[in-house]
Amino acid sequence: MTNDVEKRWHDPGALRAAMIYSAVVVAVGVVACTVYAVGDQHDVTRAFATPVVLFAGALGAFAKTYRDWRSGRTWPIWHGAGWFLLTTTLLSLSIPSFGLTAYSR
Repeated sequence: MTNDVEKRWHDPGALRAAMIYSAVVVAVGVVACTVYAVGDQHDVTRAFATPVVLFAGALGAFAKTYRDWRSGRTWPIWHGAGWFLLTTTLLSLSIPSFGLTAYSR
């Protein structure tokens, strides 16, 4: 039995899945940001697309964390992916501010 405070987790499959999941969510966020940057700069809906995509990805990673924790699997890998996506969400919140400032002009 593995204690939650131990650092001896080794699950290459879960690590690979979490990394692929995070990369796909970030790629979709980059596409949303590119669509906003190339399109009409006054469209506030497109400006909010990037943080929404990243936040939904973070919630998905945290849901997977909870499911893995409940079933006794190595949940910290998905927990880290969730926090990574949540951090990128906070960083991407500056994008809607560009859309709002362009809209107010």
